[in-house]
Amino acid sequence: MLTRTAALAAACIFSIATAWAQAPAAAGSSASGKVGVINIRQAIVTTAEGKLASAELQSQFASRQNEIESLNKQISDLQQRLQAGANKLSQEEEARLRQEGQRRAQRLDRMNTEYQEDVNAAQADVIDRIGRKMVDVLDRYARENGYSVVLDSSTQSTPILYASTQIDVTQDIIRLYDQAYPVKAAAGTAPAKPAAAKPAQTAPQPPASKP
Repeated sequence: MLTRTAALAAACIFSIATAWAQAPAAAGSSASGKVGVINIRQAIVTTAEGKLASAELQSQFASRQNEIESLNKQISDLQQRLQAGANKLSQEEEARLRQEGQRRAQRLDRMNTEYQEDVNAAQADVIDRIGRKMVDVLDRYARENGYSVVLDSSTQSTPILYASTQIDVTQDIIRLYDQAYPVKAAAGTAPAKPAAAKPAQTAPQPPASKP
């Protein structure tokens, strides 16, 4: 969720929903032997609620992402000043710039760590909230349509080598979820494509000291 830089990069978060999709439908539908497939990851983030949550998270963390990018640029500028001033800067000025660069680099590392932890936690909350309701929709759908098992095609733990599109229930579940849990986006807010946070930026390293 958050930006398009690395779509769904925090894939581990979506493992919360995996167990739900692996669970077989309850007794009463098992006699038919029907098997379905769902991409639970796609289903969660493609619902209207998932798209709205993506836009809200993007807005929530935008200022912190901008702060990180700004600090990263400041460090790059210091690096350029050191490179441009090679053999020209006094030892005192060079040492001052290096110390300042190191302080900002340490601050950037802390900001990146805290940012990623908060983003992951916020994403996990969204996935858990939507996923809990989606499993109810999926369970009801499986019962009413005589499915014995619905497998999740979005997880590596249960690789599906082949599945006919005729048994893919992803779009049906998205449609039923949106009907059961309609949402209204704020005026002027376009749903964002769900994606993960931008990768944490690494502080540029200053050039080696003059001999």
